[in-house]
Amino acid sequence: MNSVALKISRAHLIRFASPWTNFCTKRFNSSSVNSRQAFLEPLECQAGITCLSLNRPQSKNAISTTLLKELIQCLDTAQFDKSIRVLILRSSTTGSFCAGADLIERRSMSQVQVARFLSDLRVALGKLETLPMPTIAAIDGPALGGGLELGLACDLRIAGRNVTKIGLPETALGIIPGAGGTQRATRLVGPARAKDLIFTARMLSATEALEWGLVDYISSPESDAFERAVQLASQIRNNAPLALRAAKQAISRSEDLALEPGLDFERASYETLLSTQDRMEALVAFKEKRRPVFKGE
Repeated sequence: MNSVALKISRAHLIRFASPWTNFCTKRFNSSSVNSRQAFLEPLECQAGITCLSLNRPQSKNAISTTLLKELIQCLDTAQFDKSIRVLILRSSTTGSFCAGADLIERRSMSQVQVARFLSDLRVALGKLETLPMPTIAAIDGPALGGGLELGLACDLRIAGRNVTKIGLPETALGIIPGAGGTQRATRLVGPARAKDLIFTARMLSATEALEWGLVDYISSPESDAFERAVQLASQIRNNAPLALRAAKQAISRSEDLALEPGLDFERASYETLLSTQDRMEALVAFKEKRRPVFKGE
């Protein structure tokens, strides 16, 4: 990166700096220094927070076979990386998230290749959904089709205030959502709104998506979804990593279990934490009136 570009990047970071997030990432030059279409990127000055960055800026991160392959590799790495307390799914460049499948590439694919792609995409979203740590989608641009389905596979979603295209437009293209949209959207917003969204192929703004329950937060006027995601991740990562993972697992299982088995699962998850070093640290810190230092042990 030349000196002029570096000064611009630093100025951009300073302008968006927030004292309570200690915001010091290198988001704005990621795409220029990394040739991968998806990569893991720990945040500087935010230990425990890692970004899974989508990096096809020329196509608004449309999901190509290469991006999908590299996304799965990143998810496999994150699955077993205990240093990651919170994962943020984002675009490597501002004003983007994921525009869905790469339809230009799709036109040249055989039926067998398409079937393989859809199978791999389902695997990828399943891996994302079942990651042990909390995940946040930072939606700073269009989230369409498979792009929104990526967001739906995260635990929480944040949209930039000025984002205007969030939706599942597949019926307008002669198909239906094929990577979990009909299932995850329904679980999130209910059957009626999921049908409305998919039947009409409508595009929602960030504000509308918040009202519908598709996203959990929108950014403030002076920031973007990524900065808001870092703020939220900072709050989350201060808590005990093993407790966060146990809580996520218990909540996720609640959809599959009746109440009594669910309560049994919760109790079993609770009891595994009682003998951890983090639990002992929390009790000592409470007695000493200080913030606990959790190590995930």
